Amino acid sequence: MTATKRKAARDLESTKEMTGLVEQACLVAKDAAFNLRDFLENSSNMAFIAVKDCEKELDRAERKIDDGITHAITQVSEAEARELLACLKFIIDLERIGDLTWSVTQRLQRLNPRVLRDDRRDLIAMADILERMLEVVHKGFVNRDLESANWILKTDPQIDQVCRAVFQRHLENKKDRPREYSTNLLLMAQAFERAGDHAKNLGEELVHLVEGRSVRHEPKRSRGSRAQEA
Repeated sequence: MTATKRKAARDLESTKEMTGLVEQACLVAKDAAFNLRDFLENSSNMAFIAVKDCEKELDRAERKIDDGITHAITQVSEAEARELLACLKFIIDLERIGDLTWSVTQRLQRLNPRVLRDDRRDLIAMADILERMLEVVHKGFVNRDLESANWILKTDPQIDQVCRAVFQRHLENKKDRPREYSTNLLLMAQAFERAGDHAKNLGEELVHLVEGRSVRHEPKRSRGSRAQEA
């Protein structure tokens, strides 16, 4: 094997390693949402620990990609460089989702078992939507699937809608719930909404990876129409 071919093989292996880390990180983030939902439903100590472990694993994956990508990106072709940049963008959002799910889990532990039925229902709904979004993120990244990206972009408003319902209930009925309780519920709902935004970012980056175009700064109407047509 010539030196050129050996270099090309090493570059390809580096890109595969980064891609593999992101694929695994997608599953870890999905597991974090799944275990958070389990903790909401069952107050399982195992679920609590699992969310914490997922957050740590996503931190490790981000550090590994961050440490290796600077050298890797200078050694590869333009196409592989785009792939590596996508990996970097993906892991940043996935790591943030890990932080947000862990923050919700910690707040929830302090409140349990005092979470009211309607609040628990809405938090479970947001966790379920987030888990499904991350499952589709993984599928879309592995298969370079534009349909998955469009589904993610169409689904994100569902989390926003539930979040608004929580805010409306707590801000309009202040006398029905202690202030500290409402503050914690609003912060948890906001964390879910932000996690949904990060999942939406992943959908947008998936479009860029598949089609080479950015949808992040397109008008909302144009983006919504394109998602419906897909």
